[in-house]
Amino acid sequence: MNNKYNIYLDNAATTKPNEEVVALNVKVNNEYFANPSSTHHLGIEAHNLLEKARNILLKEFNLKDHKIIFTSGSTEGLNLAIKGYALKYQNRGKHIITSNIEHPSVSEAINQLEKEFGFTVTRLAVNSKGVISLDELKSSLTDKTILVAIMAVNNEIGSINPIKEISELIRLFPKCSLLVDTTQAITKLDLDYSSIDMFVVSSHKINGLKNSGALFYKKNISFLPLLSGGGQEDGYRSGTISLADALSLTKAVQIANKRKDSALKHVYELNNHLREEIKKIDGIVINSSEECSPYIFNVSLPKKSAVVVEALSNLGIYVSSVSACHSKYEAPSYVVKAITNDDNLAKNTLRVSFSESNTIEEVDIFVKELKNILENIK
Repeated sequence: MNNKYNIYLDNAATTKPNEEVVALNVKVNNEYFANPSSTHHLGIEAHNLLEKARNILLKEFNLKDHKIIFTSGSTEGLNLAIKGYALKYQNRGKHIITSNIEHPSVSEAINQLEKEFGFTVTRLAVNSKGVISLDELKSSLTDKTILVAIMAVNNEIGSINPIKEISELIRLFPKCSLLVDTTQAITKLDLDYSSIDMFVVSSHKINGLKNSGALFYKKNISFLPLLSGGGQEDGYRSGTISLADALSLTKAVQIANKRKDSALKHVYELNNHLREEIKKIDGIVINSSEECSPYIFNVSLPKKSAVVVEALSNLGIYVSSVSACHSKYEAPSYVVKAITNDDNLAKNTLRVSFSESNTIEEVDIFVKELKNILENIK
């Protein structure tokens, strides 16, 4: 590339893999390539390493009453948690509660249960800061509610839901479980994970590798398997496990957890600096409140955001207009529409998402070039 810069500010979409994680993945693929389900010595060795990884991950989140299913990432984990759980326990009730700004991996899975399997769904509205109402959640819970699926941190604007209080409400309904999409929260936000019935991690969001993740779930929970076959992962996810991916995920979590406090402090500085600089630019509306995760900063532009994102990309500055999961369709942001009720603001969003490796200098360059682009777009 012959771009003027190389500034990556799209870390909510994916992150650059840590060199230590990549090296471990290569090493395990070369030295411990046996199938963990095989009964010979190499297979048993691989199985033991897999179980060691599982135990390390549980300790990283201070969990004693949970188990782990290794997956290809958050999307698979959330689909198994939603559809596998709901179909398994539908005899208890067929009511699900979620919010209107969930990631498509949650909302579309729930839509499928509603349309194809006759579940009823309550979709909680969010306030102007992107947070659900505890009172509305409380009034929506019934003895037929079996699942509440709420994200911890929104992937577009960074809003943070009160997971502790949500968990306490749901504990009053023994037939109901709480699923939290923690994709943007893992190793970045302090949560009492032991109080959450089910949650997920995606390795590529925390400087790990793509196609690697895990679903954490309490031991008293079962699922209707979505994949049939050899019965791996307690029968819930058949197919040969990638030991290298599982160990790489574990290493990525360990590294990110160790750096969590220092990274959070640094990212807060980046976010605050960007917020103050953006306030100086006429016509830009900030969609991420100061209570949002500092890792994500979302604005609406006075000019077409797709054009701005392309112009920035041509300079070597990489940001998003909407979530990477549906950005190619250039649809308005349903998240920003939910918090603003303004179609124009929803059509022209821009998301900056940070990592520990970003700098104040990069933020200043981004702001400078953004101003230039906005001034020159007709």
